[in-house]
Amino acid sequence: MADTHQVAVEPESLRALVRGKYRVVATDPGAGFHFHTGRVLAAKLGYDRAIVDSLPDRAVESFAGVADPLTLRPLLAGECVVDLGSGAGFDCFVAALRVGPGGHVIGIDMTSEMLDKARTTAGQRGLAHVEFRPGIIEAIPVEDGWADVVMANGVLNLVADKRAALSEASRVLRPGGALAFADIALGKAVPAECVAKAELWTDCIAGGLSVADWKQLLGEVGFIDRQIGPPVDTFGGAAGEANLRAYQVFAHPFLAHKPR
Repeated sequence: MADTHQVAVEPESLRALVRGKYRVVATDPGAGFHFHTGRVLAAKLGYDRAIVDSLPDRAVESFAGVADPLTLRPLLAGECVVDLGSGAGFDCFVAALRVGPGGHVIGIDMTSEMLDKARTTAGQRGLAHVEFRPGIIEAIPVEDGWADVVMANGVLNLVADKRAALSEASRVLRPGGALAFADIALGKAVPAECVAKAELWTDCIAGGLSVADWKQLLGEVGFIDRQIGPPVDTFGGAAGEANLRAYQVFAHPFLAHKPR
């Protein structure tokens, strides 16, 4: 088991690197990355084609998730949802269609170009029940107990202090609320000297945990009813596939609950 209390890299240095990479994903989504993006990725991950086809290109083209975070916990009409690391808003727009106008979706992101893109799309679509707030997920700008569901997609592996992020997710959930996220899991451990290099985290390897370590960390933070979905071959055919295969990287959907 990994030491889930350890913060291996300086958080703000890592945030700067993540902002730099995802600024490009926002402004030049066709540039080519080590991961898939856009409609090709959404189809690969099994998102509802009718929903994806209903969204404009600007809502989909910068999508860079790793699996459908709601695989194990579909949303219900009227629910309040927080999306951590919402990017250009793809998962928020999907969620907005699921919860309907009686629900509410808040996306949180720290990259201004992503926020600008998401807000423009929401305005153009007339989605009054979707909003996007600037912030980091170690200090979520949402009040205590507001959310029925907190979700994230391929984001927590890019956070240095995962314990703080998960504790914040618990804070904003109502009692009994659900944490539904998708993230990468490592089948082979990354050497400690690599984990300590912030620049290697944005390759979607160094910040990952094993399935067992994700489950352990969720329990340590206080989540119950922890479930892990089947592996998803997110990076098959992507430019970075060879490096990711070396560490047996696959994505999984995860589900856990805040105690009542």
